[in-house]
Amino acid sequence: MKANVSSASDAGGKWTRRAGSASEEYRRGVTGAGQRWQAGATAGKANFAAGVTAAISSGRFEKGVAKAGAAKYERNAGTLGGDRFASGVANAECAYAAGVQPYLSAIAAVDLPARGPVGSEGNYGRVTAIGKALRQLKMSR
Repeated sequence: MKANVSSASDAGGKWTRRAGSASEEYRRGVTGAGQRWQAGATAGKANFAAGVTAAISSGRFEKGVAKAGAAKYERNAGTLGGDRFASGVANAECAYAAGVQPYLSAIAAVDLPARGPVGSEGNYGRVTAIGKALRQLKMSR
C-alpha cells in the first residue's frame, strides 16, 4: 500500500491558508521570547560559523543562490519589499537615530582644518580628519 500524499499544489494552498491565519499565534510566540532567542543565538555562535563555512566550502551557498535565481529575488523584492519598505523604515526610526548618534557625535567633535579654495588638495584634510574619527569610533566598539 502506498502512502497517501497530497499534491504540491494542495499542500501549498493548505500551508498558505493555515500559516496566513496564524498572525496572532506568531505574536504570542515571540512575546517574551527575546531572552531565550538571545541566549540561544549567542550559544550557537560556533555552530553558526561552522555551518556557514561548510556551506561556502561545499558550494551549497552558491547552489542555493542559483536555485533561487535573479527572477525570484526581483519578484519578491519588488512585490513584497515595496509594500513593506515604508512601514519598516517607520518602525526603525528610533533604532536608526540611536545607531547613528555616536557617529554624528564623533563627526561633530572633529576640529576640521580650514577650508581651502574649491578643488584645493588641502580640503582632503577635512575628509581625512572625519575618516580618522569614524575609524577610531568603529575600532573602539
